[in-house]
Amino acid sequence: MTQEAIQDIIRRQREFFYTGATLNIDFRIEALKKLQASIQAHQEQIDAALKADLGKSSFESYMCESGLVLSEITYMLKHIRSLSKEKTVHTPLAQFHSRSYMKPSPYGVSLIMSPWNYPFLLTFDPLVDAIAAGNTAVLKPSAYSPATGNIIREIVRECFPEHHVAVVMGGRAENACLLQEHFDYIFFTGSQAVGIEVMRHASEHLTPVTLELGGKSPCIIDKSANLKLAAKRIVFGKYLNCGQTCVAPDYVCCHSEVKDEFLEQIRKQIRKQFGKAPLDNKNYGKIINQKHFDRIQGLIDSSKVICGGNVRPKTLQIEPTVMDKVTFEDAVMQEEIFGPVLPVLTFTSIDEVIHKVNSLAHPLALYIFAQDKAIINKVTSECGFGGGCINDVVIHLATSELPFGGFGESGMGSYHGKKGFETFSHYKSIVDKKTWMDLPIRYQPYGRISRKLLHLFLK
Repeated sequence: MTQEAIQDIIRRQREFFYTGATLNIDFRIEALKKLQASIQAHQEQIDAALKADLGKSSFESYMCESGLVLSEITYMLKHIRSLSKEKTVHTPLAQFHSRSYMKPSPYGVSLIMSPWNYPFLLTFDPLVDAIAAGNTAVLKPSAYSPATGNIIREIVRECFPEHHVAVVMGGRAENACLLQEHFDYIFFTGSQAVGIEVMRHASEHLTPVTLELGGKSPCIIDKSANLKLAAKRIVFGKYLNCGQTCVAPDYVCCHSEVKDEFLEQIRKQIRKQFGKAPLDNKNYGKIINQKHFDRIQGLIDSSKVICGGNVRPKTLQIEPTVMDKVTFEDAVMQEEIFGPVLPVLTFTSIDEVIHKVNSLAHPLALYIFAQDKAIINKVTSECGFGGGCINDVVIHLATSELPFGGFGESGMGSYHGKKGFETFSHYKSIVDKKTWMDLPIRYQPYGRISRKLLHLFLK
């Protein structure tokens, strides 16, 4: 799409926004219901697209993508009227008699840039929040997941006129064109490197941004953990979508006293969940493209592999793989893995783990498996991370009641549910001052009584 075409979409969306049509709550509700019905009607096509792009099963596609979008729509339909109301706050005595309130207002024309790993979820989830808050939106799906991008475009065209929601297809050239334009809000999910570029371009227009990035999310296994359950849940979360999940456990730090037993439980769970030949499992997906396949394969040190390690280049598949005796100097610990490779490191003191985690870039997620409440409290209090779980992995992402997001290198801002509505809203702070009384103390000339009253009011 050309720069002129993109500019025309933005211009028409801004004109539409200023008609005030999106301020009407019934309009927003109707838009969400149309989207809800369309997603339900296109479920088979959504499944097929995700299968083509990432090898996802229909069960996983619904559980991790379209089902979560429908859940977010349900939340918004239930709460949108209360979320859209003005919120009265306390008025100080000095402003008697007044009403002070916060009025949620949409930003205007928003840009939502989504990644390839959960292309349906991470396009439509923020869109639901943007629509609920009363914005228009330009969507930019990833070029790496073209089949899903096509069904996204089809659904959007079915539900919305282009002056309300539009889809821009394409790759880096289209990304560059979009970032040159002036949006009222930018919501980006993707890599840290691209996030830096998004923020740099946004700063030229002082456009507020939400950045949902990633990082190396640690998973700590204390000696008090239920190892069998820990292994079961970690194998699910790590190898979901072949490890191509921003909140997947990137690496495990396991207490040295229980490491051998933990590794044995991991081996059992991989075999139990994926079978003797995971690459033949029809429900086990693939790496998105050759570039990422080669990158992940390059992180595997065969001398440290204790489980898996086999690959199938023709189908871009890599077995669920576990590496033992890993150190922070290994190649696999120098970048976010974003693939089905689980490095296992050991520790003897929880303090050394906390110190190491805090010395690295802030992760998007952190997981702690333990029964010792003192250890759990110490880790969750002293480590810096976006969000996480105790005795589980990844599931904190799947609730509309919890804000999801990172901080520092893993991003800024959050969304889902109420927080998602707030993310796409500006809250105007307004004082409604009544006219039947006008306290004279603020006006000159100032006298002794005025000074005493001032100190009384503002103490």
